[in-house]
Order: sequence, then structure tokens, then C-alpha cells
Amino acid sequence: MVANKMDKKFTHKIHVRWSDCDPAKIAFTGRIPYFALEAIDAWWEHVIGDDWYRLNLDKNIGTPFVHITVDFRRPVTPRHILCCQVQLVKLGDSSVRFSVHGTQDDQLCFEGEFVEVFVAAQEHIKIGIPQEFKERVESQLVIENE
Repeated sequence: MVANKMDKKFTHKIHVRWSDCDPAKIAFTGRIPYFALEAIDAWWEHVIGDDWYRLNLDKNIGTPFVHITVDFRRPVTPRHILCCQVQLVKLGDSSVRFSVHGTQDDQLCFEGEFVEVFVAAQEHIKIGIPQEFKERVESQLVIENE
């Protein structure tokens, strides 16, 4: 069964705290990619049942980032819950590309693309997407014309 595009949109909610803010009283710039990475980590746990920690330590599977872009649209503040929507938008032989949109109060605050590659964690050697969860990952791929 193939899920439709809406079924493939995973949302991770984050409570932005005062400690996340800079002197301008908005989330510190460096926290925005952190929030997106937290949402991607939660996506992995949701889709395959393991987060990055367990993948690395228990299965010797690393997924380091090789590309990150983030465009800022509105300030992120502690005033509202930050909803990070994660979608898998491209799947390679050994890489995955995610789109993450961060919204607060239904307003787009940031959007970005994040590319990870699969490696044997201890050896740091490129590997393909592991067969044990490749089908589950493939099922989450968003086709733009869906």
C-alpha cells in the first residue's frame, strides 16, 4: 500500500524555550538547524523504530549530513509551538534528502533541505541503505506530482 502525500508528512512539535533565544528575544540562529535535525531524528524513529543513537551504537549505521540549507522566513520565538514538518524528497543508493518546514501559529518560519549519507559508523565507509528498513524508507518518499 502506498501512502498519499499527506500521509508522508511527519510533524515533530518542539517547545521553544527562553534558553533557545538570543538578545533579540528570538531563537538563536544556530538553534534553527538544531530544531530541524531533532525533527529528522524523530522521523527516523517514527519510520524505522530507531533513532540516530541506536542506529550508530546498536547497528553500526551512521547517517552524517553532507548538505544542509536553511532559508529563514519569520522569527521563531517561545510564544508558540514550533511544528517541524519532515518529508523525504529524494532517495539515492546511499543517501536521503529531507525537506523540513518549521511553522509557528500556521506561519512559515524556516524551510530547508538536509542530505544524509549512510556509512558503517565505526569504519566511516559509505554503505547502501540497509535492506532491513529500505522498504519502509522508500514508502515515505514524496513524489512531487502526487
